[in-house]
Amino acid sequence: MMTAREALEQLFRSLVERAFVLSMRWDDRQVIEYLTRLLTEFVHMDNLYRLRDLNGRPLQEVAEMLYYADVRLGAQSFYQEREVHKHIGDYTLFWTGVYPEALPRLRASLRKDHLIDYVKQGKQSYYIVSLFDIGEWREEAPLYRKLSENFEVCMQGLHAVRRLWEQMAQESFRQFQRRLEW
Repeated sequence: MMTAREALEQLFRSLVERAFVLSMRWDDRQVIEYLTRLLTEFVHMDNLYRLRDLNGRPLQEVAEMLYYADVRLGAQSFYQEREVHKHIGDYTLFWTGVYPEALPRLRASLRKDHLIDYVKQGKQSYYIVSLFDIGEWREEAPLYRKLSENFEVCMQGLHAVRRLWEQMAQESFRQFQRRLEW
């Protein structure tokens, strides 16, 4: 019996493959799996805002996250620096790709992120993660370099994924309506 998470991951994998392989003609299994996991993980808002400050308060702005992504500032270790940059890359890719209409609110003039370019910062954060290419991180470092170099392509692909799931939802609703009319 498949769990709800497994079913959701299977749905996202199908949508990501369709968007990237069929629509964009970019068949990179490593990227497809990564983006599938990203979407599955970020279904839960707790995961989107999993980074915490020293008081346990969720970090909701990239500007705040950057403080904890630097060992000269708030990062307690290079491991934390890498993990925070990975999260910043994921966070910015999610918002710019899946919900770009939220960016004006996320970067409103009264917010700390007002001057943060999410695309530029996402690319930079993935690039920094790619530099951690030793030990346990050696094998996945090239993936983060690829995500950095193809950030805009990934954004477009995730936006296509959203359009696909919205089309699926509309079709399901139309089928439901037809059943009610019958």
